[in-house]
This record gives sequence, structure tokens and C-alpha cells, in this order.
Amino acid sequence: MSRLLVGPFNRVEGDLEISLQVESAQVVSAQVNAPMYRGFEQILQGKHTHDALVYVPRICGICSISQSVAAARALADMGGLAVPPNGRHASNLLLAIENLADHLTHFYLFFMPDFLRPVYASQPWFAQAQQRFHPQQGEQTRAAIGARQRWFTLAGTLGGKWPHTLSIDPGGSSRAIDAAERVRLLTKVREFRAFLEHHLFACALEQFADLSSEQALWDWHGRESARAARRGDVRLWLDIVLSSERQGDAALSRLGGGPGRYLSYGAFERPDGGFAFERGLWRAEGLGLTALDLGGILEDATHAWLSDATGPRHPLQGVTEPVADKPGAYTWNKAPRLAGEVVETGAIARQLCSGHGLIVDTVGRHGGTVFTRVLARLLELARVLPMMEDWLYALRPGEPYCAQGPAELEGTGVGLTEAARGSLGHWVVAAQGRIQSYQIVAPTSWNFSPRDAAGTPGALEQALVGAPVLPGESTPVSVQHIVRSFDPCMVCIVH
Repeated sequence: MSRLLVGPFNRVEGDLEISLQVESAQVVSAQVNAPMYRGFEQILQGKHTHDALVYVPRICGICSISQSVAAARALADMGGLAVPPNGRHASNLLLAIENLADHLTHFYLFFMPDFLRPVYASQPWFAQAQQRFHPQQGEQTRAAIGARQRWFTLAGTLGGKWPHTLSIDPGGSSRAIDAAERVRLLTKVREFRAFLEHHLFACALEQFADLSSEQALWDWHGRESARAARRGDVRLWLDIVLSSERQGDAALSRLGGGPGRYLSYGAFERPDGGFAFERGLWRAEGLGLTALDLGGILEDATHAWLSDATGPRHPLQGVTEPVADKPGAYTWNKAPRLAGEVVETGAIARQLCSGHGLIVDTVGRHGGTVFTRVLARLLELARVLPMMEDWLYALRPGEPYCAQGPAELEGTGVGLTEAARGSLGHWVVAAQGRIQSYQIVAPTSWNFSPRDAAGTPGALEQALVGAPVLPGESTPVSVQHIVRSFDPCMVCIVH
């Protein structure tokens, strides 16, 4: 048995290091290390409750809106605020802008470049992939970067700026949208729709979103346009998925199997209190969607460079106390567990919990793998953008966007949302308008968690077991694919 240290990873937000034990040309054990400590949970102690709206977006520059939404909901929960419909729609729009941009960035800039590695040079699709996805010269990469830049101008209108948007408030949105601005926003949403329909899917978004099974996906893949340029980037990616089937354990549909339990806090709140994508826990062993018990969330710091003197704790009683020389620790990340179980979160969880046939069927056949995780992100692009058009039409100029709340808050509050990478939760305790405790459990905290007190590996640590390692590889391409299928944001882990 040999040890292989992989990292630092490029194309990752923050620092990541993975220690692999390799035997018989495959990974038999993995330890995932988030090596950079930042201390936001300590910084927030003693601050005015509303200062959280300024501090927490700075945790991350690529999912700052998600952090803002979670913080605002935690304070709204503490203050008992009811957000008016306009405020709900505006917050959903801002969150969707960020999430869809992340999905686009993940596909074109983070995930696809790994298929340009020399190990794939003999594949029949390699030349096309080089032409489309090269990080500097790829024609589709350049087009996607331009589309992403124009897309974020919506955040400027809705929230003043991006990142670190400050219009999100516990009572809703402090930025009202007038009728003329709504027309301009609709124009930009339709411009992004045109990019997705022409370049990514080469079909109407609704056509892709209506695919109800894996067989329907492959039937759609086979219905190519007569013009090769109109095949779209998703079809080329599916070509790669099909060609990988000849690679045994390296097939994308078998690579990176997760724990089989999928968590979603519910995405995009409706004015009636429901969600566009449902809340719950999806169990792959045939139980389907089950109710979510937030009281079952415990953070285990056994293998983190943090104090674990009091054992696993619920975030409302959480402690963040660094112990840099702690024996047996190997990361700054705690190990969140739900009723003692390892769960996976992300677009795949949202689409399972919402019962979408395409993801339910493909995960039922293959499990949570590189193939199904990326497919869920692509599906979300197709599903969410039409929702954004509906939210814009639902705005009522002249009606309230924000409810007035008390200047000083006291008590406890929980703020839950779905960032692009999955379930994000903020737990706040305050007294006399000052924060006593602030605990954050980010999506990558769930997916990249270390072992717990029972020695159970986290979701990525489990997914890496069995990954093939080719002769002479110091950075196995299979490991790269698995890690990027989760799309980590390491700075959110070590907040």
C-alpha cells in the first residue's frame, strides 16, 4: 500500500488537500483536508445582530448571496418577520442569478477542462473538446465567460452590486424594482436563455427540463441537428459519458459513488411558504423522500483542529475553538451528521427531493456519481431560468418589498437556504441586540467532512474509495473528476 498526497487543487475556491491510500491501482482510503482557518464564527461574536449582513457575504466571493440569504432568514426567524411577496421574489431572483452562474462556471471552467488532459488524447471526442473547452482558446469557454459577465449585471440592478450584495434584508429586499427595470431584467434573462438554448443544450430549455427518464435523455441525445454546430455542449459531454463506459470503474456513471442519502433544505421559497424544490431527505434504498428533522443535525469535531471536549453538538449549541496541535485531527472542517448519518447535498439532492423523473431514474440506476451530479446541475439550469421569468412577472411595482423589523433582536434564529453546492444553514443566538453565538454549516462542510467519532468517512471520502489510479499518476484524473463533481467551495468550510 502506498500513500499519495494530492493538492493543492487548482480551479477550487480555497485550499484543498487529499491524502490517499492506494493499493492495487485504486484508492482504498481517503482523508480530505481543508487546511486554511479563517474564523468568521469567532469574528461575529459580540457584533450587532444586523452586522452579520455585512460580515457573512465576505466568507466567499462566489456564493456571497447565498450567505446573505441564510443570514437574513436567521434574523427574520429571530424577529418573527413575514417577508412580502415582492421581497421573496427579489431574493429568489438574486439567489438564482448566483446559483445559475455557478452551474455555468462549474461546467465550462471547472469540470470540462479535465477532459483535455493527455490521458484522453486518443479519444475520438478529444479534438472537439479542445476546440470547445480549452481554458484560454476554447470557443465555447470564451462564449460562456462573456455570457456569465453579462448575466451578473442583473445582480447590479436587483442588489446594487455583486459580490457582497447588501440589498438582502431580514424583511425582504431593500431594493424596489420599477416597471422599466423589470423589462430590462427580463431582456437580460432572455439573453441568457438564448445562450443556454443555442450553445449548451441546442434546444429549448423546457424540452430538456421535460426529460423524465434516462432513456428519454439518451433518446434526446440521439436526435442531433443536421448541423454539427447545433449539437450543443451537453451532447458532447454525453458523448464523453458514453465513451467512458468502456473504461470499467473509470466510467463516469460508476465513478464517485456517494452515501446514498441526499439533503435539501428546500430551494426558492414561495409566498405561500412552500418551495420550488422541496425540502427533505432522499434515501436511495427505496424510501424516497422523508421529512427533515433539523434537531438531528450535530457537528462532530473529533478529527478537526477544533475543540471536541463536549462531544458532537447541534449548531445552536456549537463551539468553534481552534486546537491547532490536536492529536488525530487532519482538517479544519467539522463533520456534520444528520441523525448520525453521512449525507450528500447539492443540485442532485434538490432534484431528487423535488421528484424530477430524470434524476430519480438515473440515480436509481447509477447512484450519486460523477455523471448524475453533473447532470443534475445541467437540469437545474434548464428548470430555474423559466422560474426566474415567472418571478419577474410576479413582481408588483408599488407594493412593499421589505417588512420593517426591530432594530435590536434577541433569542435564537435559524436561516436555511440552498446555495449552488447545496444546503447552507446559519444558526444564531443573540441577547440585547448582540450576537452570542453564530454557527454556519456550509454545503461543502457536509460533502467534504472528515471522519466522525465512529470513524465513518464523509461523503467525498467515501466517494473516492475505488477510484482507479493509473501508473505514474501523481494527480489521478479519476480523483479530479470525483472532486469536481461535488464542486467544492473550501473557504465556506473554514468560515
